[in-house]
Amino acid sequence: MVQAPAPITATDLATFAIDLIRKAGCEYGDVRFCTYRHQNLYARDRSLSQLSDNVSSGFGVRVLLEGAWGFAASPHKTQAEVERLVTLAVEIAKGSRLSQRIRVQLVPVDAYRDTYVTPMEIDPFTVPITEKADLLLRINEQLLSYEKRGVKKAYSFLRFTKEDKTFASTEGSLIQQTLYRSYPGLGCQAIANGDAQSRNYERPPLNRGYEHINVPDLLSQVDRVAEEAIEKVYAPKSPSGIRTTLILKPTHLWLTIHESVGHPTELDRVYGYEANFAGTSFATVDQLGKLQYAAPWINFKADRTQPGGRSTMGYDDEGVPSQEWYIVKDGILADYLTDRETAYRLGRSSSNGSAYADSWSSVPMVRIPNLGLEPGVEGDSHTATLAEMIADTEEGILIDGIGSFSIDQQRRNFQFGGDAFWKVEKGKVVGMLKDVTYHSMTTDFWNSVDAIGPASEWQQCGTNMCGKGEPMQLAQMSHACVPVRVRNIHIGGAS
Repeated sequence: MVQAPAPITATDLATFAIDLIRKAGCEYGDVRFCTYRHQNLYARDRSLSQLSDNVSSGFGVRVLLEGAWGFAASPHKTQAEVERLVTLAVEIAKGSRLSQRIRVQLVPVDAYRDTYVTPMEIDPFTVPITEKADLLLRINEQLLSYEKRGVKKAYSFLRFTKEDKTFASTEGSLIQQTLYRSYPGLGCQAIANGDAQSRNYERPPLNRGYEHINVPDLLSQVDRVAEEAIEKVYAPKSPSGIRTTLILKPTHLWLTIHESVGHPTELDRVYGYEANFAGTSFATVDQLGKLQYAAPWINFKADRTQPGGRSTMGYDDEGVPSQEWYIVKDGILADYLTDRETAYRLGRSSSNGSAYADSWSSVPMVRIPNLGLEPGVEGDSHTATLAEMIADTEEGILIDGIGSFSIDQQRRNFQFGGDAFWKVEKGKVVGMLKDVTYHSMTTDFWNSVDAIGPASEWQQCGTNMCGKGEPMQLAQMSHACVPVRVRNIHIGGAS
């Protein structure tokens, strides 16, 4: 009996592609064979309004020829297509070279042959759809039990991702990674007194299995969310045009970190590569090691190794191992987020592994990794629990959750809202407010932090949809942090 030939694997095709890139005379090249599975369930009121389970698979070839990049991608995983794409990428690099002003050079990276899989307990794709849908409908039914008191809309969702990647490069690397991501949430809208207000709860998007859904926790939050939506719709509006003290929970603070610390320290943005879409950065390289970014007791650390972190993986999309490093140390701008190209331009000897592409058809670019605010040091005068911050505040506003936001083209001047707000008077929380916004300048804001929470109040929060680039790519990252208190911040309109 004649046996059928063994199927060609992603590893076989990746090795074939690298051999072709070398033969083409490129100074560098890499290839990524990727398969992405995205499963989304969304329930609105008493019905499952969205259910999708999609798979996207293909590969991308990137070459560096005489200092110019060429990239090509295809969903067809065959030897003939690999050969065609390598040729196409080389031709694109030749065309790019004609208009390129600065020759691309890369910092070195060691060769790695390794495998990484997200640690997890329950594969989310093995849990039946019916079980997931029943959970969402149960949550919504419980939210809508408050209908007579004003809750008119309810929603809940579950989102899961599996990302399989085989990476190979002319440096000699061959890396296989499988990432799992899980993300649940719920919310409702109360309508009364001529107004509508929403309240939400999410377990943060993390790289974990179905165990992250934590059904008892989700169900235990439902009554609180409904009660707070009702209280919020009847609450007085925020004062405007004043300065006050803010106490910010991690569930709110992570977005402020993302926009005012994460994006400004992406080195491609600093160098102006991002100017067309989302602006550049005020944190220019001449200020590295000098800029008083925040108060001296503030430290921001990037960490792609953080257990469960949304951007945690073994290697970035240039084959650079995951690592941790300070972006702001003792309040001073200490470093940036780099890929191999921007690290060379900065004069570094290595990249800190911040390159990521959201698809096999996307080019890797500098993306924010897990970037968090370190907890306060025990015994330090600026370290305080959330309860202690409240008790020590004569007048202020406590903010939870995220809302609207805007920030200027250099990430300097910003405005943020939130999901829930409480007035603080004489050391006590005295009731909810609504329609609160605050605005500040990035360095003014972070230098006005006078209290930060201890390690016991550290939370992993973050996003699954950070947009960047043209065409836009979506990335995900965690911004673990603790509560903070910030003094003398503008609320509402200008004072």
